[in-house]
Order: sequence, then structure tokens, then C-alpha cells
Amino acid sequence: MQQPLPRLAALAASAVLAGSLSGCAALTGDGTVGTADGVQVAAAFYPLQYVAERVAGDHAQVTNLTAPGGEPHDLELTIKETAEIAEADLVLLESGFQPAVDDAVDQNAQGHVLDVASAVPLVPFSQHGVDSSELDPHFWQDPLMMAEVADAVTRQLSSIDPAHAGAYAANNAALQRDLRQLDHQFARGLSGCRRNTIVVSHDAFGYLQRYGLQVEPILGLSPEAEATPADLARLQDLIRTEGITTVFSETLVSKQTADSLAADTGARSRVLDPVEGLSDQTSDQDYLSLMRANLRALEEANGC
Repeated sequence: MQQPLPRLAALAASAVLAGSLSGCAALTGDGTVGTADGVQVAAAFYPLQYVAERVAGDHAQVTNLTAPGGEPHDLELTIKETAEIAEADLVLLESGFQPAVDDAVDQNAQGHVLDVASAVPLVPFSQHGVDSSELDPHFWQDPLMMAEVADAVTRQLSSIDPAHAGAYAANNAALQRDLRQLDHQFARGLSGCRRNTIVVSHDAFGYLQRYGLQVEPILGLSPEAEATPADLARLQDLIRTEGITTVFSETLVSKQTADSLAADTGARSRVLDPVEGLSDQTSDQDYLSLMRANLRALEEANGC
């Protein structure tokens, strides 16, 4: 991964953009929005964008710092994106997930910052059976954690823009209903399955343990890692021993290793979307529809 833009260049870019965007919202001395053009929100990656757009409705402009089709783990900020951080009334990020965003926010953010890692109880990968004490950032696989983030975003937007606090609360209430319904669908759909183990590209699905799933990643913690021969041999044995029918690849990263493992074991190769970002193929989808598509794939794979 390349290093983030130098501080001086980033600040210069921010200053240039600030001069050209006279209509942007800006914080006043008391922390509220100083123009009538709406709140500006910079979200680090798609699940945060989704929550912000649902809560804000028509009262904020939400920008995703990770371009559609981009792999959020490997994000490299452009001058434009760094300037968007500087101009935002609210920046949403998850510390530790995207180091380039962490650095740019530390150096350039002028408005409010919400680190969602402080809003949800992240757990270490070790609780998913992986030999790592590192915290698992993929909280959005758990709809109830997404609901907690939505509450935190609602509080922030209401503080920044109290004139529309009622609208933010109403939008959040609708989102909460959708997320709790999704949780119920997962709990019901993944109960009584013939199998409860899934083989996936990398360890992005550990929070699905809430629904009784055991996740076995091919590539460990990084989607860019390489599987060792020992790892592949262990997974081949697991697939054959437990009668696993499906090996899941992902969107946004190469399917080659997952497809090869499936072919070697006679399993099907299917896609399980980590919902980290939208692609050309999923540009007409959203968080809820992608999660429900994942649920259908899991039900089929595990004989639910």
C-alpha cells in the first residue's frame, strides 16, 4: 500500500477546494451547520455510506471515500478525497481498517469525526477461531451492530444540525426496523441447517457466528494474502469430511483460489458478498438486498 499524501500537499489541496466550493456547509463556532445547503458527510466505505444516507435522508450530502469497485482495505486517497475530508461537517470512519483514512483524518479533518469502532463492541479474530488478537472490523455482517452505528450517526447529525433532529430520528427509526427484520431473517433462515461451516475467501464473515455459523477462511485476514499448501490441504480434508457443498469467493477480489479449491474437491463455487463496497455488478443493490442475497446463498450451501 502506498503512503498517504504528505500533510502539506493534502492541506494545500483542501485549501484550494475550500475556495472553490463556496456552497459547502461549514461548522459555526457552536458546532452547528453554518449554511442552508445541508450537511456534508464523508464516509470511509460503503456500509458507513449506507447508514449515513438512510439516517440523513434529504438533509445531507454523503460522499463515499472508497470509489465503487474499489477494495476498501487498499484505499489510497486522492487529493480530491483528502479535500472532502477537510470540508466535511462529519467524517465517518473505522479506525484501523483503512490506515490512509486514519492518517488523513488526523491531519485534515475540520468538522466532527465519528469512529464507529467506538460505537460497537468489536471482537478479536481469535473469537472466530483465528490465531490473532487483532480486532475484526467487519461488524456490518451483524445487522444489530449496524443498528448501533445508526444510533451513533443519528446523535452526531442531530448535534451538527439540530434543526432536522426530528427527521434524523424518524429516518433512524425506519432503518432500525429494517435492520431488526434482517436480523430475524438470518436467525430464522440459518436455524436447523444440516451444516454450519462455510469456507470463504478471507475472514470477513466472522460476525455471522451470531447465527451459528463457523467460518473457515482460505486466505486468513487479508484478501490479498496467499494460501499455503498446508492451508489448502486442511481445507480440502475439511470439505470432504464435513460434506461441505460450496466454496465461497468474494466480489472485489480475485476468485482464482476459491474456484481452484472448489474444483479440486468437487464443491460448487459461489459468491458471498462481504458488503464492503458496491461493484459494477451490484451497483443497483444496497446493504439490505446484498445481505439477503448472502442469506439465500448460505441457506442453499448449508441445507437450511
